[in-house]
Amino acid sequence: MLPFINILGKPVSMYGLCVLFGIIASGFLLHAATKKRRDFSYIQIVNIPLFSIAGAFLGAKLLYALTRIDVLINAFESLPSFGKFFGLLGEAFGGMVFYGGLIGAILTAYGYCRLAKLDFWLYADIFAPAIPLFHAFGRIGCLMSGCCYGIVSDWGIMYHSDFLDPSVNDVTRIPIQPIESCLNLLIMLILLLLDRKRLKKGSLLAVYFILYAVVRFSDEFFRGDDIRGYWLFLTTSQWISIVLLTVGIIMLLRRYVFTKTKELYGVRVETGTVPEGYIYNQYAGAVAPEEQ
Repeated sequence: MLPFINILGKPVSMYGLCVLFGIIASGFLLHAATKKRRDFSYIQIVNIPLFSIAGAFLGAKLLYALTRIDVLINAFESLPSFGKFFGLLGEAFGGMVFYGGLIGAILTAYGYCRLAKLDFWLYADIFAPAIPLFHAFGRIGCLMSGCCYGIVSDWGIMYHSDFLDPSVNDVTRIPIQPIESCLNLLIMLILLLLDRKRLKKGSLLAVYFILYAVVRFSDEFFRGDDIRGYWLFLTTSQWISIVLLTVGIIMLLRRYVFTKTKELYGVRVETGTVPEGYIYNQYAGAVAPEEQ
């Protein structure tokens, strides 16, 4: 494991570097996917992620704390000993959960789009392929940090780091982090292929929900870190996967079975042109007649 590397004599978190590379790669992907379109605002391509990052951070921390509810309870029971209280509070909020970050980012983006009077579903589908790409880099960061490790196995990788629990070191485990990273890249490729089709708005986000829910529900059986928390016979992330899968299926049913709307996602608007009947707005992009 390589939790830190030295850059100019200072230790730098490998997880942080992987997150940075994920942001850069996602930026290049968004640029390549939208360079021939004019049905969106470049300003909002920057603004939405900036607000969503804050929501993702808070959501990831909050869900992690909820999985450590026993530590939170102990923290409040330790009052009025503020030293112990803040120590336990730091432990409770000391990690992050991807699902919490995903939910927090989506809710923040939705709220921002509502306030800015933007088409949330249009932007959700634009960003959808970038989510698994970013997540793929994040999982490599997990591998470097030694977290989110797999169960003990006869094959895989052997962990050894002074930063890990001694029980984790020198044991061969299933490399679940790079496996999920590769599956995220596969999800990204599927979404990019679907992006070429004439799909209704929100379809790409719905497909992402379904595909990642299946991936996450499955790989949770091969995770060896019990810190994620359990409820009944499933982990917290597996219950969330079931909800996410249900939401994705309902989204597709509403668009293709229970509605006759002809509103499409992915109308390719060439640079410098606006389709007949559309009105171009510097904030909302090319606005369809039914949305004016």
